[in-house]
Order: sequence, then C-alpha cells, then structure tokens
Amino acid sequence: MKKLLSIAIVSLATVLTLAQFGCTTPPNPPSTNANVATPEPTPDMAAIEKELVRIENDWPRVMKERDGQAVRRVDADDVHLLSWDGSVSGKEEDAKFIESGALTADSIQMSDLKVTILDKDAAVVTGRMDIQGGRIKAQDRTVDVSGPYRFVDTFARRNNEWKLVASAVVKMLNPAAAAASPTPKASPSTSPATKATPSVKPTPATRATPNVKSTPAVKPSTATRPPAPKAMSTPRPQTPSVNKP
Repeated sequence: MKKLLSIAIVSLATVLTLAQFGCTTPPNPPSTNANVATPEPTPDMAAIEKELVRIENDWPRVMKERDGQAVRRVDADDVHLLSWDGSVSGKEEDAKFIESGALTADSIQMSDLKVTILDKDAAVVTGRMDIQGGRIKAQDRTVDVSGPYRFVDTFARRNNEWKLVASAVVKMLNPAAAAASPTPKASPSTSPATKATPSVKPTPATRATPNVKSTPAVKPSTATRPPAPKAMSTPRPQTPSVNKP
C-alpha cells in the first residue's frame, strides 16, 4: 500500500512538473521590423524634366496640326486654363478650340523652359512662347495674337501619366524691358565719401612768451633815410693844358 502511495505521489509530482514547463510562455521572437515604413524612392529628376519638356515643346505641333486628341491626353479632366485675355476654359473647350483651327500662326517657338519638381508626382514648368503671324478668328473679326508670352503650367502624375492640371498665360507688353537685366544700383564707394575739409579757422595770434617783453617798434632812423639828392652843379670847362715842346 505504501509502495503504491509512493508511486502515486511521484507520478503526481511528475505531472505537475510537466504541466509547469508546458504552461511557460515562450519568449517573443525577435522583431523583424515588419512595421517600419519603407522610405519612398528618390524621384528620377532627369526623367521627369525630360518628359515635361517634351510635352511643352510639342504644343506648336499640336496647334498647327489641330491635334485635339493630344490635348485630351495631356489635359486633366479638371484642368483650369487661364488665357492671356482673362478667359477661363476646361479640357473639352481647349480640345475643340484646337480642332476648330481658329488659331493660326506662321510660327510658334517655345523657349526658356524651366522645370521645378515638387515631388515625384508634382511639378511646375515656366517658359516663354513667341507667336509670329498669330491670328484667332472670332465670329465677325480676326484678332492678332502675335507677340511674346509667358506661361506657368502645373503638372500632376495620375495613373503614372503626367497631366496638365492648371495653366496661366500672360502677354509680355514690354519684352525688351523684361529681357533686360535689372538696372544695378550704384555700388557704394569702397572708401567712405570724403567729407569736405572744414574751413580752417585763423590761427590765433601767438601769445608772447611769458616774461619776455615785446620789443617796441623801432622808428626809422634818419640815418637810414636816403639822402636828398644834391643839386647837380654844371662842371666848369677846364682849360686844356699846353704841352711844351
């Protein structure tokens, strides 16, 4: 009986020991940094600039060939277009205007293009457009639109395609002044301006040395006076001497 009791006690102790080890919480696995945000890749600045410059340089061809489909590809659905005369239009109006051929020109040149990349999905392009022999046919008249223009185009990448979302154009009323460099301000002299020399005050009379009496003014002596001219006497004629033989 005692032997059975001892066996039961040992078995119970073994069960409790196994239960204790079995309930021990396993240590947490080392962190794999799965939740750490992956930094976004640096945008390919050269590729973005190249694509946007290509779009801008294609506008003369689009207007000449009345390529409305190209306008629909580049303009965003919510594009805001501000024209040089203050009028505002959208995507479909822009496409139909180009297709109508209302705008004609002898030549259109793009220049001074500058791309400012805000991030991988946004950029701004500024530049100049020179139109020669440009005309817009209105209902009852033709408007001359020749001249130089400045523009600001804002682009956004949507569905991996660059779209024009806003544009503003202004006509350069004084292109010569705009092209000229601002007049430099006169550089301050490297040396301080020379002030006018103050007028020299008359030197006060030198005071006599103490204990030295000033010599009284000497009156001119009569001896120093030049003698009065004497009356010139007429010389007597001398008788010539007679030489003896």
